[in-house]
Amino acid sequence: MSYLNPNQNVSRRRSSFNAGLPAQIVPSYTGGVNPGYPDSVQYPNPPGTFGIPAPPPGADPVLWGWFTAVDTDRSGSIYVDELQRALVNGNWSPFDLDTCKMLLNIFDVRKTGSLSFQEFCGMWKYIQEWQNVFRHFDTDSSGSIEGEELANALGRFGYRLTPYLLSLVETKYATVPLNQSHQPLYGPRATAGMTFDRFVRACVVIKTLTETFQSLDVNRTGRVSLDYEQFLAVILSSP
Repeated sequence: MSYLNPNQNVSRRRSSFNAGLPAQIVPSYTGGVNPGYPDSVQYPNPPGTFGIPAPPPGADPVLWGWFTAVDTDRSGSIYVDELQRALVNGNWSPFDLDTCKMLLNIFDVRKTGSLSFQEFCGMWKYIQEWQNVFRHFDTDSSGSIEGEELANALGRFGYRLTPYLLSLVETKYATVPLNQSHQPLYGPRATAGMTFDRFVRACVVIKTLTETFQSLDVNRTGRVSLDYEQFLAVILSSP
């Protein structure tokens, strides 16, 4: 799951972002997720006071409050370092930097290297949707996706990967688990899995590579022919 970093001056309590899962993502999902924001959300100062700009006309005041809290340099835009400091997983580990870059690149429609308020709103809706997908497939409520959970998730999205490919995906995107003191946990009892941020990134990468392959497989044979430069371009263009 994703949370605002408690080190960001927004609230002293743990505050998660929840939203109902869109039917087009997982149609059979019926989990009881609170569609909205927790009542415990508090702002350091109300928007429009003490140097915090008032929200634009028609803006959601809750989202505007989060945006101004994350925009620590008051530039009116959110850069990748601010985004990473603001986002943490359910175990309070920071979001992977590459995942933050991926999110910024997806929603930076102006190509400025930052997120405006409108772009931030789009990103946050996207995170909410993925958060509920993650909850749905994290059947043991461990806070990570691994093994059969990963196979089930990718299968539901239409990607039937072989055990070998599933193993590669899990090895590439799994994280070392943390103990109660938030220190790396090693040993035979340590079960690696994908935290929320890495799960999202893995799914987006697989989706992007699959779509690229399908665009090259014009005859729908399941095979493509690439020269060395084309091969590198496909790999290096992935999120």
